[in-house]
Amino acid sequence: MTTASRKSGKLWDTIKTVVYAVLIALAIRTVAFEPFNIPSGSMKPTLLVGDYLFVAKYSYGYSRHSLPLSLPLIPGRILMSEPERGDIAVFKLPTDNETDYIKRIVGLPGDRVQVREGRLYLNGEQVVRRRVADFVEVDRFGRVHRTAQFDETLPNGRTYRILEHTDRGQLDNTPVYVVPGGHYFAMGDNRDNSLDSRVLSGVGFVPAENLVGRAEILFFSIDGSASVWEFWRWPKTIRFTRFFDPVE
Repeated sequence: MTTASRKSGKLWDTIKTVVYAVLIALAIRTVAFEPFNIPSGSMKPTLLVGDYLFVAKYSYGYSRHSLPLSLPLIPGRILMSEPERGDIAVFKLPTDNETDYIKRIVGLPGDRVQVREGRLYLNGEQVVRRRVADFVEVDRFGRVHRTAQFDETLPNGRTYRILEHTDRGQLDNTPVYVVPGGHYFAMGDNRDNSLDSRVLSGVGFVPAENLVGRAEILFFSIDGSASVWEFWRWPKTIRFTRFFDPVE
């Protein structure tokens, strides 16, 4: 075998290795886990800006939104598993079917959902809410911010924390929403700073087909307090205590 042939063979082997690696990565991303990052504070205190997490793609079955670029190769949803109240789910925004949103599922098909004076009601029953210690944040200028924090417990026993800046905000008094069949009602844990199913023209009810997966575990987190050029501050911006925390 000539030197040129050997070099050609090695190049071809390298190309095949790269192609196989890409195909394996795409397969894992499609059927198992996909990484997502949190760009906004709508899910505080559960998820913070700068959190990176894995979403289980298999948790609710598969639809076209499970595929890269949402390729229309899967009709409807296959191997469907129903979300549970309290799940934190990633879904495609129903108004454009492109933008990834992450919220907590609070309403199932057929549920009647309402917010009155900041309190969540499901099927006419007030969801239990208990005041706990304030959520405290320190901004990049050293200023301390405190927000009222509550434990909220859904009828199935799932408990999580929410933030309430006020009980008289724009979305703290709503009509009764009746969740259509095959749809879900999603809300952010940061109740006064979340565009969610309470805004029918912005998010509205989430079709089952739009579900991407359930948030499972944090694998990285950074607080963003250092600028890109401040490389000497980067280590201090990493939230090591959030690594490998389960998402609940």
